[in-house]
Amino acid sequence: MSQITVIEQYLQTSYGRIFIKRWLPKGCEAKLNIPIFLLHDSLGCVDLWHKFPQLLALATGHEVIAYDRIGFGRSDSHAGDIELNFINKEAGSIFKDVCQHLEVNHFICFGHSVGGSMGVVVAATYPTRCLALIIESSVAFVEKKTITGLKAAKLHFKNPNQIAKLEKYHSSKARWVLNSWLNTWLSDEFTNWNQDTELASVKCPVLIIYGEDDEYGSLKQPQAISRLSGGPSTIKMVANCGHVPHREQQGEVVDLLATFITSISII
Repeated sequence: MSQITVIEQYLQTSYGRIFIKRWLPKGCEAKLNIPIFLLHDSLGCVDLWHKFPQLLALATGHEVIAYDRIGFGRSDSHAGDIELNFINKEAGSIFKDVCQHLEVNHFICFGHSVGGSMGVVVAATYPTRCLALIIESSVAFVEKKTITGLKAAKLHFKNPNQIAKLEKYHSSKARWVLNSWLNTWLSDEFTNWNQDTELASVKCPVLIIYGEDDEYGSLKQPQAISRLSGGPSTIKMVANCGHVPHREQQGEVVDLLATFITSISII
């Protein structure tokens, strides 16, 4: 894509080295001051966004920034088990460091799955800096369908071929990535987890994208996110789609984001 400049870089933090990738559309300098951050899911990383960041940058004219959390993708390994407060911790740790390093003040946040939950905390933590929040396939609380989906995934990943697919993106960290996801969300300590407080502190416009056939949450999830959000919210259900709308229905999701970002007139 000749209209896009791609920059890859590493940032040394107190948590370890972080891999960052940026997609900068040409000819839209004003919008480059308000980048779109992509926050990946529990098994995700920068490379697993595939073509989505490029298409999003072209459709919106905004710079798109993605990074691998510690323990994922091309970032350093995580020392020990993931903390139970890892969702709330992200906003004031790695996300904060990346913003400071790239000298980002105002931004738009797009989070997929647990990345969406992190996006909620980011928007709540930086209410004057986060101008818009897009939440894709996130849960606001743990419901029966969430647990059923996780247990099915646990069986699915007993197949060595599935671990090999994770290793393609996470190398030797793949088993840690998988265990961090399943062991945390299936733990007794996480049973009563919810984002009621954090959602109430969100003040910016919110777009909630949910696949009609999502494996980990029912319609109760986007409804709860919308009801609890302190900012104006819109729900968009995507037909013939499971947990990864930006991949399964990529064109539709890119169009939804471009329309939403244009509608809120942030520049």
